[in-house]
Formats: sequence, structure tokens, C-alpha cells
Amino acid sequence: MLKSRQDLIDARNQAKAAMENEKFRILICAGTGCLAGGSAKIYDKMCQLVKDAGLDVNVEFGAGVAHGANGECPSHENADKAGGVKKSGCHGFCEMGPLVRIEPYNFLYIKVKEEDCEEIFNTTILKGEPVERLLYEMDGVKYKAQEDIPFYAKQTRLVLKNCGHIDSEHLNEYLAVGGYSALEKALFDMTPDEIINEIYESDLRGRGGGGFQTGYKWKQVARQEEKIRYVVCNGDEGDPGAFMDRSVMEGDPHKMIEGMIIAGYAVGAQEGYIYVRAEYPLAISRLKIAIAQAEEAGLLGDDILGTGYSFKLHINRGAGAFVCGEGSALTASIEGERGMPRTKPPRTVEQGLFAKPTVLNNVETYANVPMIITNGAQWYKGIGTEGSPGTKAFAVTGSINNTGLIEVPMGTTLREIVYEIGGGIKNGKDFKAVQIGGPSGGCLIGNHLDVPLDFDSLKKMGAMIGSGGLVIMDEDTCMVEVARFFMNFTQNESCGKCIPCREGTKRMLEILEDIVAGRGTMEQLDMLQELGEAITDTALCGLGKSAALPVLSTLKLFRDEYVEHVVDKKCRTGNCQALRTYKIDPEKCKGCSKCARNCPVSAISGEIRSPYTIDSSKCIKCGACESDCPFGAITIE
Repeated sequence: MLKSRQDLIDARNQAKAAMENEKFRILICAGTGCLAGGSAKIYDKMCQLVKDAGLDVNVEFGAGVAHGANGECPSHENADKAGGVKKSGCHGFCEMGPLVRIEPYNFLYIKVKEEDCEEIFNTTILKGEPVERLLYEMDGVKYKAQEDIPFYAKQTRLVLKNCGHIDSEHLNEYLAVGGYSALEKALFDMTPDEIINEIYESDLRGRGGGGFQTGYKWKQVARQEEKIRYVVCNGDEGDPGAFMDRSVMEGDPHKMIEGMIIAGYAVGAQEGYIYVRAEYPLAISRLKIAIAQAEEAGLLGDDILGTGYSFKLHINRGAGAFVCGEGSALTASIEGERGMPRTKPPRTVEQGLFAKPTVLNNVETYANVPMIITNGAQWYKGIGTEGSPGTKAFAVTGSINNTGLIEVPMGTTLREIVYEIGGGIKNGKDFKAVQIGGPSGGCLIGNHLDVPLDFDSLKKMGAMIGSGGLVIMDEDTCMVEVARFFMNFTQNESCGKCIPCREGTKRMLEILEDIVAGRGTMEQLDMLQELGEAITDTALCGLGKSAALPVLSTLKLFRDEYVEHVVDKKCRTGNCQALRTYKIDPEKCKGCSKCARNCPVSAISGEIRSPYTIDSSKCIKCGACESDCPFGAITIE
């Protein structure tokens, strides 16, 4: 139990010394993606190899001294061989997982399998040499050090700095890299008002999507007459393809917790709630571990570090409702009510959780707080743009070579992300668009590649950063189908409280389904526009107001594709099955009759050893003929 500032300093120094004394560190990615790829088996195998070799290995940490695999401190006799096998959080380079990092060499091994472990151990741990075949290679260059790989070299990892570099399940690892030094400074060297002013001066804007000024929100809560106040963390993260907050909770939970404690002290709150969707079981597990460790160490609970300040944290699991990402719906869900937004005012800062003043920010926002307190507002404002300082984490998915989790300064262009960090479009295809901000966002196209990605620049273009999901699309993507997909998601997730969202999204989805099925009309395109604008203007909550953005942005940027679907009954990409036309190339057809024999509606006819033909009036577009043809003679137009 840490009972004073000096106790915390001593624990941090002890943890740092223990980490520095490790002669090797094997950091195995234990984020959700790599675990799905088998990294747990890699971890077990590495631990066994180290044990069999008689090396002293640190695998368990408490709040104080590091301990070995047998529960004892590493022996001095084996100090030259002491090392650590760690379960780290997400390294970010998800396309190349499972990932293993070896320190002090900083080697990053990609697509590691259990059977690779012996070679890694014998070559790198015992000899200090890289396993060349497991290194990342690009344009004929093999990259030994992780930091030199273009994917990482172009990033500025601050929030994600520890992810992949420390064991996410042990407090000592966080202390060793300076953990809770910001809390120490806040509690012993600053007043609550000074903390709030520092956050306000930094111009930190909420990373959950709205971009609201965090310090101003804290000021509003602190000045309320009601003295019972709450700090709430939104870890719901419902956007398809987004996993930024999940990766922080899995890979560096103490950073977020430290930010929440500082926020609580600043606004006079003694309780905090972390709202996490139940589909994030690993994040919930690691948060529980981190909270228990912080309580045991005296960093959470009563009389923190002997200051007299008390703060307790609770975890609430959400059922996966997208609308619970909205502030008032989220607090209603924590209270045990149905997660539905309410009219405002009063706002959350006045009457939030349990009708008390509430600070509500997302995971990434709280994870920025310790850095600002430690380094100061001016340091933070030196990163990013004037109106959007700091960095932003993005989950990059879709048709891009390097999918994964990245962090870049605000104002970084889409071109830098797609072509420098992301390695370009898959299979040499042309870039077509990116859906940014999930269902609440909009599309950006080639003309926007050099526009800075920050709150204000994107707002001018009718898009938004949202929580940070980037879905990259190539030339083979049907933008009408993309709009239908997101509208289907939004309509399913509508809470149904207000008519514009409940009924409007349903009508829009019906129209989009007509269009992709070849039943669309030009009048329906006008109706889509009118409905989208009406929902945006009249929906109750922010999620409803942004529900139509994917449709409105694609209507604006890709109207020719909509017209093509409606007038020509054609989908140029072939993604809309009802608009496909199957034809047999007589030059390639060998007359084997396989397609005719497998056609469920007898739409194909011909004679053996002569080219067959397809009757389009009978064809039901099932695609069986194309998949069955051994000669590639059937094409889609």
C-alpha cells in the first residue's frame, strides 16, 4: 500500500530499476486481434522455453517489487540472464499479427506462429541475432527495428506510446515508464482550479466525435452548486471498424484510469464509472485487473496517497446499443434505465448521472490528460493544429495494405495516412473514397486527399472525425451499397424515441434497398435528399442528426452512381447482385455444359463442345454459373 508521495516515488524507481535490469524482454501482442491469431499459444511456448533453459524470467508483477515465475525475486546469480516474457497490448500493426517485439534489440517479428518460438529463442534471446525471415520487408528492405518500419516511423504515438511496450496486466510496468507521475503532480503540486485551467489552456477537444472543449466541460461541472459529482468514461465505441478505445483499455488501462482520477480531483467528484460494451470482454477483464491493482496500491479508494482525497471506480457493461454512445443515453443505461437520449437542457454537466453534474469524456480523451498535466498545456498545443491540438488515434481498415491502429498529429492529411503509413491501396487499385467517422460521418474522395484531418476542416466538408474509424475503399466499391450498409446499421440501432430518426431512417433504407435491387426511380433520389436533410435538422440527439450523413455525402459526391443504378439498372462494380448481367465469352467457353447443369432455373442452354448462352430474362443472378465455370468464361457486366 502506497501511503505517501514518497512511497509512490520509491515504487516507481523500484519498478523502473527492475525493468532496466531485465536483460531481455519478449513482448507478445495480447490484443484481441493477435489473440485470435494464436498469440496466447506463443506466450505459453515462450515461457516454457525460457523455463526449460533455466533462465530467470519475470512474468508476474505486483504493486511493488517484481517477482519471478516461481514467485521469488530474480536471483543475483542469474542477473545476467534475467528477462521477461510479457503479454502486451495491441502493437497497432494488425495486418501483420501475431506480433512479437524483442528488447533491447527492438526487433519486431511479424505473423509469428507457435512453431517459430524455438528459432526466436535460440537465435535472438540466446545469441542476440535477428530471425531474418520474420522481419517486416518492404521494397526489398528488411526492417530490424520496429521504429524504422514506415508504418511506425510516420506516426506520433503518445496515447498509444505504451501499447505494445509494457505488460498491460501489471501495475509495475506502468510505474516503470513514469505511470501516475501526473496524478502525483496534480495531487501535491496543483490545486483543482489549476488542473482545470491547464486542461482548458491545452484546448484538448473530446476524442469521442463531438470535439467539445474538455477544459470548458470540466469548468462547467466544477462551478455547479451541487457537490455530489461524477466522472464517466465512454468506452462504448459502437462505430463499425473502430477499435481505438478498446486498444487503450486492453493495452494501457492505467493511463485512462489516471486521467479519470485527475478529472475527479479537479471537479470534486469521488466516484467514477467506466461504460464498456459487453462485446469487449478482454478490455473489461484488464480494466478490472487494473482497478484492483490500483486499489491495492492505494492509488484508488479512500485517502489516496495520504492526501485525504478519495475516488472509487466502477465498471458498467453495455448491451451493445449504438445509441448508448450518446451522453444522456449512456448515463441512463448506467442508471439501469433503457438507453435513450433525452431533450436538452439540462445538459450532462448540470444534470447527468443520477441527475448530478457529470464529466463525460471518452477513453482517448482521458488518456491525454496525464501527458498534459506532466508536460504542460503549451507542450500539447505544439502538436497538431491551432484549432485541434494533440494527436488522434485512427483505426484504419478496408482496402489498404497496412490495416491497423495508428496515431498521428491532428492535421495530418489523408494522403499521408493512406499512402505513407497505410502502404497504399491493396492490389494496386485506385483510391476511391474513405468513410470517416463511421455511421455518423461522411465520405472523402480523391480531391480531399490533401485536406488536413482535424475537427474544423472536416466539418466544412460535411464530414467529421467521429471516434476515429477510417474505412478505405477502392475502385471496386459500390458507393450506393456503402450508403445502404451504413443506413441499415443506423436504422437497426435507432432507439426509436423520436419520429425523424425512427421513421425517417426506415424510409431511407427502403429507398436504398429499392435502388440496389433495380427498382429505384429518380423521384426516390430527390426523396432521399429531402429525408436526409429533414432528419439532420429535426432528430433528437447527435446520433440521429448525423444518421443521414453517409447517404447525403455519397449523393453529393457519387450521384452518377446513383443515377446509373436507377436509370441504367447497372452497378459498375458488380457488387449489387440484382443489377448484374451474366454473359458467357464464346472465345473461352469449351461447351462442357457444367454451367447449364448447375443452373437452378435452366437459364443456360447450348450444345456440348459449342459455346453456351445465358437467357437474361430467366437468370436470377445467383452466380452459380460463374463459380462453377472451370475456364473463367462467365463474366459480370
